[in-house]
Amino acid sequence: MTTYLEFEKPLAEIEGKAEELRALARANSGMDVEKEAAALDKKAAQLLTDLYKDLTPWRKCQVARHPDRPHCRDYIYELFTEYTPLAGDRNFADDHAVMGGLARFDDQPVVVIGHEKGHDTASRIVHNFGMARPEGYRKAIRLMDMADRFGLPVITLVDTPGAYPGKGAEERGQAEAIARSTEKCLCLGVPVISVIIGEGGSGGAVAFATADRIAMLEHSVYSVISPEGCASILWKDAEKMREAAEALRLTAQDLKKLGVIDRIIAEPLGGAQRDRKKTIASVGVEIGKMLADLKGKKRAEILAARRKKFIDMGSKGLAA
Repeated sequence: MTTYLEFEKPLAEIEGKAEELRALARANSGMDVEKEAAALDKKAAQLLTDLYKDLTPWRKCQVARHPDRPHCRDYIYELFTEYTPLAGDRNFADDHAVMGGLARFDDQPVVVIGHEKGHDTASRIVHNFGMARPEGYRKAIRLMDMADRFGLPVITLVDTPGAYPGKGAEERGQAEAIARSTEKCLCLGVPVISVIIGEGGSGGAVAFATADRIAMLEHSVYSVISPEGCASILWKDAEKMREAAEALRLTAQDLKKLGVIDRIIAEPLGGAQRDRKKTIASVGVEIGKMLADLKGKKRAEILAARRKKFIDMGSKGLAA
């Protein structure tokens, strides 16, 4: 069953009518409604094109959060083989908001790490809606250390509203864990590739996305704070999230212009949720290209290029 976003309600109405007609035809074999249904399909296709032709930043936020978008585990199970999950930070616990382990991508050994939001109510609770605690970032650091030791590229899949802000997480050193994970990304002597597949929220995303190559899906977002959080701070009104989304420059298109990311991965018309397999395949192609860009580079070369990339970041300014 298709889940429609708020701005897609007119589309839901048209597609619903087409489905109702076809349901009537299935129940009454003598009824021919295909001509009317096809006309509705055509109208729906045009409306879908119009809706997604020029999405506002706030609408992109809504699409990035769509519950039916493919999640980290979908990409891992489709794109990687011999995936062996590794659990725990060897200190406190295993954080189910972060999944990762050893795998093969196009038969090349890699370490893959990502945020997992969950696909239904029960799994979202288990995975804490993709909001990692300190042990999640410490697990990621452990996996990155292993990758560095054995010379394996690191691939990260980012999809989080932000790190978990709970009391227990703060008591266990949330800020320190995020900082250490970011530092570890900067210090790795192996290629680090990051793909923002949905939300890239705050330091919780930066801790995985401090990479040699950063790609974003066309309708994903990447920002220092959520639009609602920004609006609450600046205007004391979370309902100003549309204005905040505009000001934050959080879309893939803006961030590409600003030099924060390296490439944009096209999504199917209507967003990744409309054709999950095609989206996952497109991400796989881009990961392959980014790995090829970095293949054969020596440790010193990788570290120097990554350092320069992040020192230069922001030089284009907001007027870009």
